[in-house]
Amino acid sequence: MKSSFRLSGCVLAALLALGGAAAQAADKVAVQLKWVPQAQFAGYYVAQAKGFYKEAGLDVTIKPGGPDISPVQVIAGKSADAIVNWMPDALAAREAGVPLVNIAQVFDRSGLMLTCKKASGVSSPKDLKGKTLGVWYGGNEYPFLNWMAKLGYKTDSDIKILKQGFNVDPLLQNQAACISTMIYNEYWQVVDAGVKESDLVTFFYEDQGVASLEDGLYVLESSLKDKAFVAKMGKFLKATFKGWNEAVKNPEEAAKIVVAQDSSGSATVAVQKRQMENVAKLITKAGTDKIGYLDPAAYERTVKVLLNGGSSPVIKKDPGKAAYSHVVWEAAQH
Repeated sequence: MKSSFRLSGCVLAALLALGGAAAQAADKVAVQLKWVPQAQFAGYYVAQAKGFYKEAGLDVTIKPGGPDISPVQVIAGKSADAIVNWMPDALAAREAGVPLVNIAQVFDRSGLMLTCKKASGVSSPKDLKGKTLGVWYGGNEYPFLNWMAKLGYKTDSDIKILKQGFNVDPLLQNQAACISTMIYNEYWQVVDAGVKESDLVTFFYEDQGVASLEDGLYVLESSLKDKAFVAKMGKFLKATFKGWNEAVKNPEEAAKIVVAQDSSGSATVAVQKRQMENVAKLITKAGTDKIGYLDPAAYERTVKVLLNGGSSPVIKKDPGKAAYSHVVWEAAQH
């Protein structure tokens, strides 16, 4: 009896050692999101919930964002391996001394637009003159400023800018003729508040030729010199792309996964499903082997928009090709 017990003990010890080795083998990755849990980030949550990260040998921590969280500060403080950020903010941070590099661009279309009430007399861009327009700041204002410069409108005299919070109140309360909205979020808040879609007119920045790239994944330039980091993040991208493809294919399942991550309890499956369906329109390469690939022409177009921001350009010089890298995306293809 004793010897068999000892054998069992040895077997148990061996199994525990194996388990420990497996646990050690999981590479840790922390990704900082730009905002609170919602379908805008469904691909990450789906990859986590469906075990894609685990299968890739990764232990991934998804850090939600919020109004008081700057993804740039988080990665600068080495509290994340990668961040989800919009390119204007990332390139401005790079110029200011935080050397961010884009390693993947899942959203290849912009969801940002100006939403106006027809009753305010706006039906085309020429009607914007003399109007009060709600604009998000904190890095989100640059496409708007570029558009105004393109239209030849002075932002201190031809129009009145209302610095808009992340809500739709200025339009609902008629404090502004138009406000900033995302196709997958605030636009629908206006509709849910009782405004008919037929009473609204929208101007997509994509259609106005002033769109900049939105949700991309960024890492610190120094990290890319580490081959182990590149290999680890290649696995992370591959699993993430799988998550996004699933989310686009199954918006309701993705919505349920996202709602489970919302600790505030305010998210609903119906709203998140609708958000996911609209997010899917911005991921035109979903289901193809080009998902997440940053198109250099789209990058250059964004840089041009940011350099031409009228009197206050986002960046003063072209960062060139150093601000993006396909090395991790290529590692994800294996």
